[in-house]
Amino acid sequence: MDQAIILDYSREAIWLTLKIGTPVMLIGLFVGVLVGLFQALTQIQEMTLTFVPKIIAIFGSLFILLPFMGTTLAEFTRSLADQIIGLPIN
Repeated sequence: MDQAIILDYSREAIWLTLKIGTPVMLIGLFVGVLVGLFQALTQIQEMTLTFVPKIIAIFGSLFILLPFMGTTLAEFTRSLADQIIGLPIN
């Protein structure tokens, strides 16, 4: 395996990490902004109000997006395994 292939798969692994993690993080960010806006408008400064909606939203998004994440990760793993199988033995 030469360096170009290793760099290509490293770049693809980083892209895959972003592709899998970004939707969940964006949902958490969006819910956090909404809760922060709600707290600023109503002047409710309850600590649990910050965490509970974000946790529920993130777990819900993971439940919904898990098939997409699993399929994407399985495809990458399959292509990586196919590449490893095709290596010549010295």
